[in-house]
Amino acid sequence: MRGWLAAFVLVLALLPGAAPAQQFGPAQFPIKADDGDPISNHALSPEQTAQVARLPGAVDVSSPGADVTLHQFYDLNCPFCREAAADVDTMIRGDPKLRVVLVPYAVLSIQSIEAARVELALRELGTPRQFLEFHRRIYEGRGVIDGNRALSVAQVLGFDRKKVIDAANARRVTEILTAHAKVGNDLKLMATPAYVIQGVAILGHPGVEPLRKIVAAVRSCKKVMC
Repeated sequence: MRGWLAAFVLVLALLPGAAPAQQFGPAQFPIKADDGDPISNHALSPEQTAQVARLPGAVDVSSPGADVTLHQFYDLNCPFCREAAADVDTMIRGDPKLRVVLVPYAVLSIQSIEAARVELALRELGTPRQFLEFHRRIYEGRGVIDGNRALSVAQVLGFDRKKVIDAANARRVTEILTAHAKVGNDLKLMATPAYVIQGVAILGHPGVEPLRKIVAAVRSCKKVMC
């Protein structure tokens, strides 16, 4: 696993810092979580939205023929991302017309970056469905998710350990993680998980029902709230 520490330093320099909610200005929408708390969000410019669409290394894990696209930025060691992963998986299973694109956004620790490198290796070596299955299984255990734990899950799924390590340590994986960190910083994604849908960034996980309502609104009126 040599080389991962250097990648950590490269990506760490681009990690987003804290930003006050009022920085996002009047473009916010009155989105609320399932417990009634407001969820920070802000409109993106067309160019920012295009940046997300062009991201290298993002993985489309949905079925063909989708009519709404939801990008999810997540860190494997974010406790809220565990709940979010289960809720988004429920949406994938129940809504064949929803396109979900997973964006590894390793911003919390070196362990997160190690695990994300394994994820991105599996993106190259396997299929989107295998990537999604890895995503499901990695959250079955508890505790810190690091490179070794991610490798163990990859092996359970039938991947060759050496091939995964070689792919994970490739420079192109470092470049992908750096690109994700840079775009996240540009878009002010100051929380994980974060979502981008219909030109709006949503910071934090609102819960499965609020997300379903947002998707329904986009289908109905092309806005996150009609």
